[in-house]
Amino acid sequence: MFGFINNIIEGNHKNSGSEDDQEHKKHIAAGVLLLEAAHADDDCSNDEMEHIVATLQDKFGLSGACVQDLIELVNQRHNEAIDIWQFTNHLNQHLERSEKLAVMEDVWRIVLLDGHLEKHEDHYAHKLASLLRLSHKEMIDAKLKAREQVDNG
Repeated sequence: MFGFINNIIEGNHKNSGSEDDQEHKKHIAAGVLLLEAAHADDDCSNDEMEHIVATLQDKFGLSGACVQDLIELVNQRHNEAIDIWQFTNHLNQHLERSEKLAVMEDVWRIVLLDGHLEKHEDHYAHKLASLLRLSHKEMIDAKLKAREQVDNG
């Protein structure tokens, strides 16, 4: 599975044009962005990881094994200072605006989960919104919606 995920991310999968493969790429790209959000303050808590796993499994339909492989791969790449442009570019090409807003909300939920917003987390969210071609208002609306969900959840 780890090799399959790596091939998808690198674009080396032999069926890279298939509809299923495009779905996998979208889910993996979104997963990378969620994991990067958790690591933005250099302290990925157990609560953040549990939330990420639940989001990847429930919202994106990834299996437990796929989620664990993805987390391992992203952690490895995170240590290599991965550039998120390739992932946001893929999402810009394959997601509707409403889907990109949902990803932004997911990111904000992870960032706000611990009850305080670090400057690195805020910077990451602003950078991500820009790379996803979302307006400042859309980013703030996503933040407010996520804050409400975290506070009520």
